[in-house]
Amino acid sequence: MNENSVILCRNLARHYQVGTQTVQALRSVSLTISRGEYVAIMGPSGSGKSTLMNLIGCLDTPTAGDYILNKIEVSKMTDDELAEIRNKEIGFVFQTFNLLPRYSALENVMLPMIYAGVDKKSREQRALEVLASVDLSDRVKHRPNELSGGQRQRVAIARALVNRPSIILADEPTGNLDSKTSVDIMNLFGQIHTAGNTVIIVTHEEDVAKYAYRIIRLRDGMIEHDHLQTAKSSL
Repeated sequence: MNENSVILCRNLARHYQVGTQTVQALRSVSLTISRGEYVAIMGPSGSGKSTLMNLIGCLDTPTAGDYILNKIEVSKMTDDELAEIRNKEIGFVFQTFNLLPRYSALENVMLPMIYAGVDKKSREQRALEVLASVDLSDRVKHRPNELSGGQRQRVAIARALVNRPSIILADEPTGNLDSKTSVDIMNLFGQIHTAGNTVIIVTHEEDVAKYAYRIIRLRDGMIEHDHLQTAKSSL
């Protein structure tokens, strides 16, 4: 294993039983993602990209193969062990933001630290720090319904960053945003990557993938193409 690897997948497969039929959502995928990379995972519907995201995000376990995350073998872990690894190692950003409506921006961002057992004073200090880093210092007390779509996604990104995870994993992060706000959010991911974070974006949009430095394309549960590119600069 490369000393700089944060993700190592070897012959990763995920099969589902649907009635009497076995659906091979992912078939023997092997890949390495190094610390500090900016990767887009692409593919049409049914290509296996969501299945791969769920495995990389420790939301599911493979039918076969090995998955090593930050030097930890996670493919055989129990649900409780996976939950602990998820909270520590992975910062999630979802298309639908997944913010708790009754909580303020500050409270939403502090949540992962509560699960990690961080004391209240440290939680608040760190949450304010990451909210400032996404330009939301003036919105910390606002609830999600008092924020624009772009601001809600910034809260979600701050929440993803708060535990200093090994990777930021974003699933269609601009899917619910207009084009101008999408550019702002993708520029923010670029800044997060420049600051040293490993960023993985799962998307079907070519415009979004252009911001990454590496594109992995899936088809029929297998890697069809894996190539480096010159990323689109921040606008």
